Amino acid sequence: MNGATHVTPENAGWTYSGLRVLALGPGEEITLETGEAETLVLPLAGSCMVTVGVPADEVAVTFNLRGRRDVFSRVTDFAYAPRDATLMISSREGGRFALPSARCDNRLPPRYGPADKVPVELRGAGQAARQVNNFCTPEAFEADRLIACEVLTPGGNWSSYPPHKHDEPTAAEAVLEEIYYFEVAANPGGGPGMAYQRVYGTPDRPIDILEEVRTGDTVLIPHGWHGPSMAVPGHDLYYLNVMAGPGAERAWLICDDPAHAWIRDTWPGQPAGPRLPMTSAAGCEGER
Repeated sequence: MNGATHVTPENAGWTYSGLRVLALGPGEEITLETGEAETLVLPLAGSCMVTVGVPADEVAVTFNLRGRRDVFSRVTDFAYAPRDATLMISSREGGRFALPSARCDNRLPPRYGPADKVPVELRGAGQAARQVNNFCTPEAFEADRLIACEVLTPGGNWSSYPPHKHDEPTAAEAVLEEIYYFEVAANPGGGPGMAYQRVYGTPDRPIDILEEVRTGDTVLIPHGWHGPSMAVPGHDLYYLNVMAGPGAERAWLICDDPAHAWIRDTWPGQPAGPRLPMTSAAGCEGER
């Protein structure tokens, strides 16, 4: 079992957002306590059984997640566990599983999120086109604070563009701590792919990041403009976004960088392109 990715509010230096990525071997299982954080189980590769144990006056529930071969093969099902619960994950054949989480106040019931109910959005156009799987966004799935989605970007395209931020409590913007977890499609020979992520700040809150990212890398965004996420030619890009913040309303409100916001006006009437959508609940065409 490998727990190389383990972001907590404490080690991130913030208050709410967290992410753990587990690699389970065949027949292996792990038991975790959710503590103060509502938590999802999202298969990245493989299937699993998830049992959510809750206080003595409630009944434990078990969900069998079909999962997927990899993040580029299909939209996956997932499970939700509330705060103050025991979470047991087991996998007969092994796999990798993401556990997005958010510190929260309210306990909601454990639930199953079927893949065919995940809204798949095509966002942007041309070389800024990408696919967004809105599996745990406010309009798609109930949670207390957690917001999460997956983004698939064809090789050569830019996503998370125009650059945007969500670090001020205004009518048009919500304060959200954000995690980006990346996976990059391999080359035809099986070699690793790469991509790039940009984050930059404002004069009063500076931050300056331009990083090469590969499968398993994580970028934390406490504040500032973030984007683009750049998929190099020949290597499709996947990232998982995990967000949570202090607002009374669970809302995903962003503000575009004014220097680049004009690009949105060029999208109407442009196609997303023949490579999108890349996946669905039914899978994708062809084998990688």
